[in-house]
Amino acid sequence: MKYYSTNNPNHSASLSEAVIKGLAPDNGLYMPERIPVLPKEIIDKMPDMTFRDIGYAVIEVLFSEDLNGNQIKELVDHTLGFDAPIVEVAENLYSLELFHGPTLAFKDFGARFCSKLMSMLVEKKSKTLRVLVATSGDTGSAVANGFLGVNGVEVIILFPKGKVSKLQEKQFTTLGKNITALEIDGVFDDCQTLVKQAFLDEKLNQKLLLTSANSINIARWIPQCLYYFYAYSRLPKNDKKVVFSVPSGNFGNLGAGILASRMGLPIDHFVAATNVNKVVPEYLQGSPFASQPSISTVSNSMDVGNPSNFPRLQALYGGDENLFRKNVKGYFYTDAQTVEAIQKVNRRGYTLDPHGAVAYLGLKDFMNENSGYLGVFLETAHPGKFQDVVEEALGEKVVLPDRLAAFLDGEKKVIPMRKNFEEFKAFLKGLD
Repeated sequence: MKYYSTNNPNHSASLSEAVIKGLAPDNGLYMPERIPVLPKEIIDKMPDMTFRDIGYAVIEVLFSEDLNGNQIKELVDHTLGFDAPIVEVAENLYSLELFHGPTLAFKDFGARFCSKLMSMLVEKKSKTLRVLVATSGDTGSAVANGFLGVNGVEVIILFPKGKVSKLQEKQFTTLGKNITALEIDGVFDDCQTLVKQAFLDEKLNQKLLLTSANSINIARWIPQCLYYFYAYSRLPKNDKKVVFSVPSGNFGNLGAGILASRMGLPIDHFVAATNVNKVVPEYLQGSPFASQPSISTVSNSMDVGNPSNFPRLQALYGGDENLFRKNVKGYFYTDAQTVEAIQKVNRRGYTLDPHGAVAYLGLKDFMNENSGYLGVFLETAHPGKFQDVVEEALGEKVVLPDRLAAFLDGEKKVIPMRKNFEEFKAFLKGLD
């Protein structure tokens, strides 16, 4: 299958080109030239299938033109080595827990798929592949741990100084080996801009083989659709319509859910839930799309003022703004509302992280406004990853899983850097 640029449908690339380059030469995002639809009979059988069997079926229709059966099996087995259970939180309202992977965040799914696929694609290349990653939190830890020790690949992670939780930071600044962390004196959008500038610098790309493992890369983005199929298959069949509420920053996760629906999964509606970085909710309410400087919040992984995946959302709806706004409802919430949600749901015996709390609020508001729905909100990270916020909200200790607590003992190693492209470019040139 070929992949086109969201900035120029006439530009196309192979799977290998799209994955290795990450971003199209015109700064567009790659999209599959067509979205295959799964036969209804396969979707109907999914309640009796394992997560991996569902993964094989979905990845088969997406990648069978480029990968053989053994490669698809290897990819899915590596990606889906842990569960993504749905947990009933209230009547007709479920949490999809996506934090049971190695770094206890949803990005483990995409990062593991991406690292395995890239390792397959670079086996015959003589150059070292440099993976550039901008992170506001969980992307850095998931990608760092997903690529740790992968031959022929070096990972450079850019993160905003003082704007990532201590535990998230430890997960990608203490690993060493083929992982380097750059502490940027700025915000997430500055980190993202530096990465994009590097991809668009012609001379730099002649010297180095650069790619991205952010959700702008199709190898990170596409596999996230798998847990939507799995979650839907595990919901009770009670003839209610289904809505998924997605905590959103760069909007890759929401885009993956919409991709699943375009592939035939009968999701009736989506909720785009954000913190006060509300660019997309305002667009969905009728305003023109206009990026804004990002604002720091307690749900820091969503502190994005210029979401990279927005062009993908538009592409998934064929550029039809009315259809987009009809199918996706946008809500945004303050830190105070987020903390209150953590407290309220905890009294019912379930602990939310700040991002899951935002998604929960969006789902509750949607279901209060629309009857006859069964709702799922995405709980994208273990609450222990945001220990300070959750403990302050609840007034009690959050017990960390052993593998999460182990990161706290590691020694932080970073290279401080200004938000200056020439400085970043000189650093990259010095790698060769």
